[in-house]
Amino acid sequence: MTRIALFPGSFDPFTKGHEDIVLRGLRLFDEVVIGIGNNATKKRYFPLEVMKEMIEKTFSSEPNVKVITYDDLTAHTARELGARFLLRGLRNTTDFEYENGISQVNRYLYEEIETVFLITSPSLAPISSSIIRDLHRYGQAVDNFLPYSLSELKKAEQNI
Repeated sequence: MTRIALFPGSFDPFTKGHEDIVLRGLRLFDEVVIGIGNNATKKRYFPLEVMKEMIEKTFSSEPNVKVITYDDLTAHTARELGARFLLRGLRNTTDFEYENGISQVNRYLYEEIETVFLITSPSLAPISSSIIRDLHRYGQAVDNFLPYSLSELKKAEQNI
């Protein structure tokens, strides 16, 4: 049986910390599906289609990584994909408290799902999408925190 893990998130933007979790997840699973969730109650900073394209380019040499977008409960999406694992990264205890509750609900909705937590690599722990958005919003350089360049992202935005 193929071990498929869904790595869900808004990825607004997708960071080097997220990339690290995916690459480490590939050592544990046959396939990692990066699922960009569409939350109708949140306004995205970077367009969904652009982020999907940037993530696909980041993993273009990794055939066992797929990128999807979804507009459903994560547990339902995992079941549709045949994923028996959810992959999540933890930077600190605050992340654990938040993710623990979500994992319990996902398990309630999809009994066969297991959430696997990977501790963020120490050098990447301070990185968060919200910090990167704030830095970018106020004109600060963010390329050091992203696995793609901001110029690539802007070029992709112009094409949508």
